[in-house]
Amino acid sequence: MVILVIDGQGGRLGKQLVEALRGKFAGAEILAVGTNSVATATMLKAGADEGATGENPVVVGCRKADFIVGPLGIVIADSLMGEVTPKMALAISQSEATRILIPMNMCDNLVAGVTAQSVNELLDDAVAKIAGKIKENQNAGK
Repeated sequence: MVILVIDGQGGRLGKQLVEALRGKFAGAEILAVGTNSVATATMLKAGADEGATGENPVVVGCRKADFIVGPLGIVIADSLMGEVTPKMALAISQSEATRILIPMNMCDNLVAGVTAQSVNELLDDAVAKIAGKIKENQNAGK
């Protein structure tokens, strides 16, 4: 199982995601792609197996991932203060991977119907959604 974690800016959310995923899915290959080198380094320090930075690693990573996890902005061109390029957003959106998007309600992207939750609650829910999808796939024989 390949989990692609994508984050930008300082990589703080990505770091927390990598740590939570590593704790729950020890056998998974966790790839970290940062929209900048600081985000990538932060996720690698958190325990990602491999890391890369920029547009092309996002595009390539999306081809091999079973799950893509990151803030909601990764599917919106020019979000994360302009760090997400249109090509990145398109690659993530068109990937056959299951996308788990964290609704951060930042950078002028607000999600209606989402109650205010702490980052820890959002991360717990993201990890639970991946676990549920894995169980569903196993039950379906995939």
